[in-house]
Amino acid sequence: MRLTGFTDFGLRVLVRLAGQPDRRLNTEQLAREFAISRHHLHKVVQELAAAGFIATHRGAGGGLSLARPAGEIRLGAVVRALEREQALVECFRASGNLCRLTPVCALRQPLAAAAEAFLAVLDRTTLAECAYGGKLPV
Repeated sequence: MRLTGFTDFGLRVLVRLAGQPDRRLNTEQLAREFAISRHHLHKVVQELAAAGFIATHRGAGGGLSLARPAGEIRLGAVVRALEREQALVECFRASGNLCRLTPVCALRQPLAAAAEAFLAVLDRTTLAECAYGGKLPV
């Protein structure tokens, strides 16, 4: 399985916030720390907030924080929320499936089972288990 860069960035943000739950970080700090586009990271942050994983705070002392304790956030839920628009293969798309093999395909079931197994492992893992609050290597 391969996650999108969008989901990768989302997981990084959550891991970082979980490592310092009493500190608010902003998108500019995180983008610089991860060496990624602030504009792209802002979209990721919006999606994480809409899904209820992070809270955004405006004004002086504002920034991002986890919306609930890291021990209550399962990685499977995060991946499902951020990857909901991404089909593993074309025939898994809700609409627009153009694969001509779909009516006779024996590949769908093993792929669906593999995806569920992947997510099951992530469902057993909390964000608290992956928290990182240290200084990143240069």
